[in-house]
Amino acid sequence: MEEKKIRIGVIGAGIQGVCNALFLQKKGFKVTLFDRDEPGNSASYGNAGHFSPYSSVPLNRPDVITDVPAMLLSSRGPLALKWNYVYKMIPWFLRFLLNCSERKMMHTAKNMHQILDLSLSAFDELFEAIDLNGLVENKGVLYVWNDKNLKSRELEIKIREKLGVKQQILTPKDIHDLEPNIKPFYHGGVYYDYARHTRNPKKILLKLLDNFMKNDGKFLKLNVQELNFDDDKPVIRSDVQRFVFDKLVIACGAFSKRLTDKLHENIPLDTERGYHVHFKDCDHLISRPVVYLNRGFGMTPMEQGLRVVGTVEFGGLDNPLSKSRIKNLIINAKDMLDGLPEHEDEWLGFRPSLPDLLPVLGPSKNYKNVFYSFGHNHLGWTLGAISGKIISKMIANESTNLNLSAYSSSRFRT
Repeated sequence: MEEKKIRIGVIGAGIQGVCNALFLQKKGFKVTLFDRDEPGNSASYGNAGHFSPYSSVPLNRPDVITDVPAMLLSSRGPLALKWNYVYKMIPWFLRFLLNCSERKMMHTAKNMHQILDLSLSAFDELFEAIDLNGLVENKGVLYVWNDKNLKSRELEIKIREKLGVKQQILTPKDIHDLEPNIKPFYHGGVYYDYARHTRNPKKILLKLLDNFMKNDGKFLKLNVQELNFDDDKPVIRSDVQRFVFDKLVIACGAFSKRLTDKLHENIPLDTERGYHVHFKDCDHLISRPVVYLNRGFGMTPMEQGLRVVGTVEFGGLDNPLSKSRIKNLIINAKDMLDGLPEHEDEWLGFRPSLPDLLPVLGPSKNYKNVFYSFGHNHLGWTLGAISGKIISKMIANESTNLNLSAYSSSRFRT
């Protein structure tokens, strides 16, 4: 008689959910994936496409407090706020300010580095089973700035050095040699030659999903709104169906809070709204992703053209797209490159963000059979595979050889 497999439900079919589902499936579990939308239509479609194992330096730096007013007032700056959302943002922002000390910044940096350092190898495990067919390029990622000296960048450079992150500090000539089409506005930069990027994030996600489905995985398009329990077993309900699982993983990005609130966990998850546009047939203008640090946006060569992506806008999940943010991306891109045509594909997505800038990975503090994998801020794509691998080992009661206490939901006091 065949042994009955442990049944696991995963809510969210973006890169986090799909990677969780695949690693759980590799452990021999019977996995069903749920999403309210078609897979890969949200942040896993519209992101910058970077695999960024170097990105350990968090935004909760001590100097950011004095920078915020100028960023909000600048029409070209990386930060914006929907004024009808100010009141709702106050608790999150106050928690963020409490995390802007050197000690807490280094706590975040060390714990991000721990999982980022394993991120590429975890993806390689999943990529072995699919045909990438040129979808991933190993050309590094380039960051540039227009500061006239390194002083303003010294802190982040020193943090990366302390953590052992490989980085190359570049002169203007070095930058020109790598990307000759960029206008020479820059005074310096940093290059991570081992970083990767994808030319189409959604295609990769769908290939991973297809592999999951071919190995007896199931996907159901369902807007999960209610969670109940039957003898400690999580129960998902819709209007006409009821699904009972042995374990449940919540991995639906910025929408995760709507479910964790139902589990009586006060997790201070909010969303950073990010935008992109495409310039069709312009992907040949640069060879690799280029990020303009001072303005908080980047460009990535993709199959759809040159993707220009960025900005941080606090405005929640329900406010409409901001045309001013789209205009900001277009102006910034044209400040960097000549000859760009009319843009296409105005897109808004949601980055799930916590005030200490660490994700939530691990079991619910209230329900032992519910696990979390969300809150990865700007690094949801990069950390998709390693997060799924960690959660699968937790559920299988295997050692991860990592100290995971910093990612626990119990770090937030009610």
